[in-house]
Amino acid sequence: MELIYLHHSGFVILTSDATIVIDYFEDSLSPKDGILHDEILKREGRMYVLSSHFHADHFNKDIFEWKNTKNDITYILSNDIHKKRKIARDSASWLKKGEEYNDNNIKVKAYGSTDVGISFLIETEGKTIFHAGDLNNWHWMEESPETEWKRDEKKFLDEIDIISKDYKNIDLVLFPVDPRLGNEYMRGGKQFIDLITPSVFIPMHFWNDFTSANRFQRYAIGKGIKSPEINHRGQIFHNIL
Repeated sequence: MELIYLHHSGFVILTSDATIVIDYFEDSLSPKDGILHDEILKREGRMYVLSSHFHADHFNKDIFEWKNTKNDITYILSNDIHKKRKIARDSASWLKKGEEYNDNNIKVKAYGSTDVGISFLIETEGKTIFHAGDLNNWHWMEESPETEWKRDEKKFLDEIDIISKDYKNIDLVLFPVDPRLGNEYMRGGKQFIDLITPSVFIPMHFWNDFTSANRFQRYAIGKGIKSPEINHRGQIFHNIL
């Protein structure tokens, strides 16, 4: 199984039988240029396209153009996209928190978010992969009063507690490590892996600040978790699982 980092929170997972694209909004070089358009869309086998919510850095309606050249493609999208982006109901399988999509290749369960939309727990080829979407401890501690950030933190901790009751261990976690949050920008990621132990942790939602994102590596490795450096758009993590 291979993992490809596109940009921001966008990833591609390559299995032996399928291609899974998550939260695409730009390709690896520019909005429509890079490894996805040059190679991945030409790959044989079934393709699944997942989007966690309607925000422009997680969803791009151009994904529906891919079906013009790709026959076997399934869209699994958060229900807020249908409402906010006026996408036809018959264009996708729509998920709300607690709902699932299943077929012979993949199972996708929707968990909650601390912003809008959902997060994804994907099961395929005997592996579990969690993509957080905008689920994070968006605490803004340096700007918000204590009562406010503690309220928001509780909402986050309650959500990961729900996930942990179903999955105490996850093979691969893709999770926001966003330096815009200030001094404790890694707080949500630390809390997540303290409660749910992944085999591999990859940061996301850091735009182009790779240095800040990779500071999480030391904490993850100290917990016995594999956390390879992420260094550029279009990076391929071979044999990630």
